[in-house]
Amino acid sequence: MAVKIGLLGGSFDPVHCAHIALALAARRSLGMDRVQLIPAANPWQREPLATSAHHRLAMLNIAVRGHEGLEINPLEITRGGKTYTADTLSQLPPGPDYTWILGADQLGNFCSWHRWEAIAATVTLAVARRPGTELAVPAALRQRLEALNRRLVELPFEPMDISATAIRRRLALGLPTDGMLDVAVAQYIKENHLYQGP
Repeated sequence: MAVKIGLLGGSFDPVHCAHIALALAARRSLGMDRVQLIPAANPWQREPLATSAHHRLAMLNIAVRGHEGLEINPLEITRGGKTYTADTLSQLPPGPDYTWILGADQLGNFCSWHRWEAIAATVTLAVARRPGTELAVPAALRQRLEALNRRLVELPFEPMDISATAIRRRLALGLPTDGMLDVAVAQYIKENHLYQGP
């Protein structure tokens, strides 16, 4: 029986409670052996990152501590350069049954991803609802999955209204982030003076 590994990519700038809750929910509901959180080096579809790979990895290591089955895969940071999911998947060791975990917002623009057809052919896609986003499967993706005889898995996950953007904004304004960040991650941010100022 193949080992089942979930893959949760993201900027994790910073990693917050909804990221960890989603990883744990996916592992539990899909019976995965483990879920790997994959921090991006340089995401090509978004603004430049607010803090360094070093700090983002440190915060991830703090956030997964004590959560059995969660681990960090630094593949994209080690590789450097622009981050493309298709390239990351091609570098994973063969053998395990991989599932790519994504939010409904990412699902909506999935067909704009670099080599998205190859991604759909390589991994199972598991989608979670996001606040304020309809769970709509693009027609091209639906057709591709049907041709591959693959299905899109909907994760039973109660959407959490937490975003890294909102957290960075609150930190810059000196506002509290209670319930949004792991307490130890919040302490790390404070000690390292991250996300301060405009």
